[in-house]
Amino acid sequence: MRTQTQTILLLISLITLTAFNGVSPVSLGPRKTGLAGGWQPIKDIKDPHVAKIGQFAVSQHNKVSQTNLKFDQVVRGETQVVSGENYRLVIEADDGVAKNNYEAVVWEKAWQGFMDLSSFKQV
Repeated sequence: MRTQTQTILLLISLITLTAFNGVSPVSLGPRKTGLAGGWQPIKDIKDPHVAKIGQFAVSQHNKVSQTNLKFDQVVRGETQVVSGENYRLVIEADDGVAKNNYEAVVWEKAWQGFMDLSSFKQV
């Protein structure tokens, strides 16, 4: 009887683990690829949320540096899971004379509506 109970418990455990494989325990949604701390390429660079972060980066840079760059598009980017998410984006922006590429790092805590420009430089 004891062996049968142990076998049933083992079977239930295996079914439960299989059913929740690949699901994050925090969100109960799909896990992001990669480990926390590692940079992962952004799959959909045309995603409106990615563009919003790029626009935020240019706007914040303009405020701090008293420049007048005009956001054009996000060329490529990566994300890094931290306490929130870091976005490292290459952004195309127009300075009034020519279009140039800039690398921006933005830290976002989406659940708080928080974004912070960590760095911005021409590349």
